[in-house]
Amino acid sequence: MTATTDPTTVSSPTLTLPAFDPVPTLSDELSLPRSGVSAVVKLLAEGATVPFIARYRKEATGGLDEVQIRAIEERRTYLVELDERRRQVLDEIGKQGKLTDELKKKILGCATKAELEDLYLPFKPKRRTRAIIAKERGLEPLADRIWSQAKEGNPEEEAKAFVDAAKEVPDVAAALAGARDICAERIAENADVRKLVREAYMQDGVIRVKKNEEHEGKATKFDTYATFEGPVAGMPSHRYLAIRRGEAEGVLRASVDLEGERLFAPIGKMSGLDGGSPWAGELGKAVSDAYKRLLAPSVQIDVRVELKQQSDRAAVEVFAQNLRELLLAAPFGTHAVLGIDPGQRTGCKCAVVDDTGKLLANETIYLVQGADAEERGKRAIRDLCRKYGVRAVAVGNGTHGRETEQFVRDVLAAEGLKEIFCVPVSEAGASVYSASDVAREEFPDLDLTVRGAISIARRLQDPLAELVKVDPKSIGVGQYQHDVYQSLLARKLDEVVESCVNMVGVELNTASAPLLSRVAGIGPSLAKKIVSHRDQNGAFGSRKKLLDVAGMGPKTFEQCAGFLRIRGGEHPLDGSAVHPERYALVEKIAEDLGVPVASLVGDTKLLGRIDPKKYIGGDVGEYTMNDILAELKKPGRDPRASFEPPKFRDDVRTMEDLKPGMELEGVVTNVTAFGAFVDVGVHQDGLVHVSQLADRFVKDPSEVVKVGDKLKVRVLEVDMVRKRISLTARKGERPQPGQQAQGAPQGRGGQGPQQGRGGPQGKGGPQGKPQPQGKFTNNPFATLLKR
Repeated sequence: MTATTDPTTVSSPTLTLPAFDPVPTLSDELSLPRSGVSAVVKLLAEGATVPFIARYRKEATGGLDEVQIRAIEERRTYLVELDERRRQVLDEIGKQGKLTDELKKKILGCATKAELEDLYLPFKPKRRTRAIIAKERGLEPLADRIWSQAKEGNPEEEAKAFVDAAKEVPDVAAALAGARDICAERIAENADVRKLVREAYMQDGVIRVKKNEEHEGKATKFDTYATFEGPVAGMPSHRYLAIRRGEAEGVLRASVDLEGERLFAPIGKMSGLDGGSPWAGELGKAVSDAYKRLLAPSVQIDVRVELKQQSDRAAVEVFAQNLRELLLAAPFGTHAVLGIDPGQRTGCKCAVVDDTGKLLANETIYLVQGADAEERGKRAIRDLCRKYGVRAVAVGNGTHGRETEQFVRDVLAAEGLKEIFCVPVSEAGASVYSASDVAREEFPDLDLTVRGAISIARRLQDPLAELVKVDPKSIGVGQYQHDVYQSLLARKLDEVVESCVNMVGVELNTASAPLLSRVAGIGPSLAKKIVSHRDQNGAFGSRKKLLDVAGMGPKTFEQCAGFLRIRGGEHPLDGSAVHPERYALVEKIAEDLGVPVASLVGDTKLLGRIDPKKYIGGDVGEYTMNDILAELKKPGRDPRASFEPPKFRDDVRTMEDLKPGMELEGVVTNVTAFGAFVDVGVHQDGLVHVSQLADRFVKDPSEVVKVGDKLKVRVLEVDMVRKRISLTARKGERPQPGQQAQGAPQGRGGQGPQQGRGGPQGKGGPQGKPQPQGKFTNNPFATLLKR
């Protein structure tokens, strides 16, 4: 039988550590009350989800919000991993018999994995280095003499004793060189020295970028960085990720440089260098060698890894923020919608869905195949709208989208259907959904493009419910999303989707399996079982009926029940966010007022008679009472904004229609570290550079705008060759009539675009070709975003 050990302790020949408690460190680092942190750690360990803890366990946590709870969860994971690694390191060094009290203290005090690995470096099994070879040749005693910085002795004379041709030490110079190799490795493996060098690179290092020889003199999308030089400290994430991509594509080469000679003196001091010792010269050479051969190359890699991690985190944060705004976009609601996936050669696929998103009819119309086809298209739009009581037409905003949208507007106006409005809807990710198992399962006999039209219609009705069916990475609201650490990106985006879904709540009897899978505690497998149970047994009459679903135990029910809604359920609170565990409390309140529970719901006058203090006690505190009363006032309230269709100018349909100085209203489609992309209704998104977002200095674009915002902009430049539109949201700095230049504004601090770089003007510029879906295709700077 194999012996097992408690994973929270480690035994070695030298020590046994107690169980690790992350709470004190978490409390100090995050500046949060220890009691709240302790409660979160305990609840997470018991399997509670973050949305559940944030919404229904406020008494235990002291009202910590979801952001704080996720910060605790993320940092706790790191600290636990650090502790596990610390135990392994102590155990390994202990087995070698080299664990001193001082070293143990340093290891126990490590706050980062990098510090820990620096301390472990001298004891880590390594390949056959120059120092190891020197030791094999018997040169360690000579190295010890150099290291001791003795006041007596003569290096050349003493080295003669180590000359041995049989050991491949042919002369005094070779003996001293080997001894210095041993000293250099000791210096390079000193944790304090490594920390000194690493901090110097992070604070004073410089990133230098050049083009590779084969690309010299050739135009590339990385020309901005062809001769770039910038400090490591404060390097913007998008800039570093762009440089990394240029390297990956073989266009650029980058280095991290530092004037390292100034570090020789402090490294020498840390290594015991004594200028009065006859051995000082040898140790000085070892310091120089250690820095140039061992420390600098190693630390440069560390710095680049750290820069990459910082940039990844920043880019993922931008993506997560944008995704959140997109998912929480205002829903049109439960109305019949006609969705259109525009197409030229293959026609526009039309699909009508009812108020629940169920497909009612689909048809294909052709708008560029002659007058007869166009007439048939007009009749089809009219008939579909009238027959099925359509309240809105959603047109995909991809290729030919603006023209299709105007065609529909003209039909609606001509037919007197003024109560129906037409609105563009983002196609990003629609084709990914169309080819997915979920879409094939629901519509096995429909063409991919028809499924796309259905998805477009549903996106207008409820963006959240439809977008959860698509991998968030294909939605295209990120920055260098394919360059960042993919598991970090996936985890963060999953957190955002989970947060949004549970914040809004889910209608149990109409939700799809993908949507249900995002509800706290459920997951994909149980979601399918819920849908299957619903299909076989009909709609759920109450929340408690969920317990009849195979696999739905009490713990899972506790986690998910409060986020699921049943309109018209058996219990009046089934359509609210009040958790079933609090039904008895609400029933007591109603009983005390002498009314049924149903009378409490939505009656602010009646609710005003409640004295909350009367019901506080036990596990019911002020937080819980306030939440219950707020929910009773507006049961099942959707936290998303009210729907307002965007208003694009009718006289602007293509890039050729844009002129510098023209004022437009657009919709923010993406926010990055360098600015915001805005849809102004011409199929290509324009860029508002960070320096053009406001009449003041803006460090972070997300402080000013978010995805989905309506934004009034003015055209600065139109580059027909590169398909780029530069916009400004500033009130001042109006361009001169006829000004037109290439690219986005590059200046800092609000400088305008460069003058006198006009591209082709007027109509007849190159037309945008249809691009693959799921890649943010209507973005003129797609080359910066899609890889």
